[in-house]
Amino acid sequence: MPSGKHLAMYNFGLHVAPYSSPAVEGFRLREAANFEAAARAHGFIGRSGYDGDPGPACWGKQVFPRFIEGSGFATAPSSLSLWTDIESLMAFSYDGVHADALKHARHWNVKQRWPALVLWWVDADVIPEWKDGAERLERLHDEGPSAAAFSFKQPYAATGHPATIDRSRVKEIAAKNAMGQSDLLAHVLALKA
Repeated sequence: MPSGKHLAMYNFGLHVAPYSSPAVEGFRLREAANFEAAARAHGFIGRSGYDGDPGPACWGKQVFPRFIEGSGFATAPSSLSLWTDIESLMAFSYDGVHADALKHARHWNVKQRWPALVLWWVDADVIPEWKDGAERLERLHDEGPSAAAFSFKQPYAATGHPATIDRSRVKEIAAKNAMGQSDLLAHVLALKA
């Protein structure tokens, strides 16, 4: 990866019921542990907070992609973060604490007709805003993957060329993450779905 680039990630979903309802309690119970697991993960640079919530600063006004229209919700679960590379993000996403949340997500979220997430490279001195993520998720949905908007299925390198994910490196990073997150994993595994 050329120096001076970071990987931006935006995800968006819709809950099956309002955030405070019992139907999404499992999500609420895991949310803080997932944020902490990300903060401890190899390759994590930072994430946007949410306007009015304690924690990190909000990266611009939070907006949502058009997929929220007609849902009955004014807000929806979404996140925006920066990572050093795609292997680090993949290791966090599909192993440990976050993998437990993904395992149960079908209980809390409606089935998506859009990509679950979008990835893109930014210069190291750039902090993406919520609007960037929402626009790129729509672009990935409408136009398919490109260097400007892609996913784990068809990744692109920071150079703008198609890339291959180093799966052995993903496993190595996941193992390192597991050592530093065992307390969080024990916590979430004891929670209800």
